[in-house]
Amino acid sequence: MTSLTKTKKRLLAGLVLIAALAGGAWAWKVKFAEKPVQYTTEIVTRGDITRVVSATGTIQAVNTVTVGSQVSGTIRRILVDYNSPVKKGQLLAEIDPALFLAQARQAEAEVAQSRASLAEAEASLREAEREYERQKKLFASDFVAKSALESAETAVATARSRVESARAGVRSSAATLNQRLTNLGYTKILSPVNGVVTGKKVSEGQTVAASLSAPELFTIAEDLSKMQVEAAVDEADIGYVQEGMNVTFTVDTYPEDTFSGKVRQVRLSPSTTENVVTYTVIISAANPDLRLKPGMTANVSIETASVKDVLRVPNAALRFRPPATRAKTETASQVAPPPPPDGGSAGGEGVSKKASGLTGKTAALQPSVWVLESKKGSVPSLRRVPVRVGLTDGSWTEVSGDLSEGEAVVTGTLGNGSRGSSGGNLPRRMF
Repeated sequence: MTSLTKTKKRLLAGLVLIAALAGGAWAWKVKFAEKPVQYTTEIVTRGDITRVVSATGTIQAVNTVTVGSQVSGTIRRILVDYNSPVKKGQLLAEIDPALFLAQARQAEAEVAQSRASLAEAEASLREAEREYERQKKLFASDFVAKSALESAETAVATARSRVESARAGVRSSAATLNQRLTNLGYTKILSPVNGVVTGKKVSEGQTVAASLSAPELFTIAEDLSKMQVEAAVDEADIGYVQEGMNVTFTVDTYPEDTFSGKVRQVRLSPSTTENVVTYTVIISAANPDLRLKPGMTANVSIETASVKDVLRVPNAALRFRPPATRAKTETASQVAPPPPPDGGSAGGEGVSKKASGLTGKTAALQPSVWVLESKKGSVPSLRRVPVRVGLTDGSWTEVSGDLSEGEAVVTGTLGNGSRGSSGGNLPRRMF
């Protein structure tokens, strides 16, 4: 009786142990079993795609004139200040003219003296000519020797040369007078254009010296209703930029407003800063309300290409590869030649290679997206669709192929599927 009871207890303990092991194994399997892959998707849409080149630049007036002084002296008075509107020919400042006025009067006296010398030389010439005529008549009547006639002739030639010298003296003194009068006129600093004074570098009583170069006195911006942006475009993007392209830009002081313009000039002179090569692009922009001011920093977007109403997918969909096929695709891409430019479209994983226009490893390199097909009551499946890509704006890419608007293309995975390639866009749907 006792032996039978022990046997039953051992049998019961064995059954309990087996049940515990079975339960533990089941719990382990449930806990650590591979979970089904969840996919993030985006919807294939139709829309516009615009490719832009981004750059930064500085807003400047279309024409900026630096007004200087051609003579040295002391600034006697200044008639304008910052932001003063000026007209062409308007008096901006005046240099003390006393010294230049004295020099001009001295030159006038020299001109009068030169003219008096000329008159004296002309009178001597007339006297020499009359003497020559008398000696000529006397020589014809044999009353004087030939040497007397020759002396009279020499006197005439000498008198004529003195007249020419006196005339040259008059011209020289007149030129000196003209120069000094011009310098006297330069003491009045006039505006060369219509515009606004944006810079003033002198004050009344200050001495300016124009010995080597003209000192800068004022800066005048001509017609601030028309501005230009000098944008520095990277060498990698300059090939897309052409004259006449549309441009939009913003400035920090009006972050919610967008200004427009057009590319007016692409300068061929490069600039290198810390091994970065850029080219200057001049963009013209209207400024009727004068909100744009010289020196502002502009964040520029140049529209280099655009397409309207095209089928488009997010760039993340073109980068996505399912975990099971990623390794095969990467291996094939190392040895396969590039795909033909006219590769056809495919209808799914089961489509024939002849219909898709691709064979072997070349098919792995064809740009493609993965469409998530979900039927009621069945596990969602993926269908690979080769596509031809067109214009991209960095977020969306134009595609053509066996795709339809409204289909869900996979952009990434969650859970165990995170080992696959995933794009950076936020998901709109998740399965």
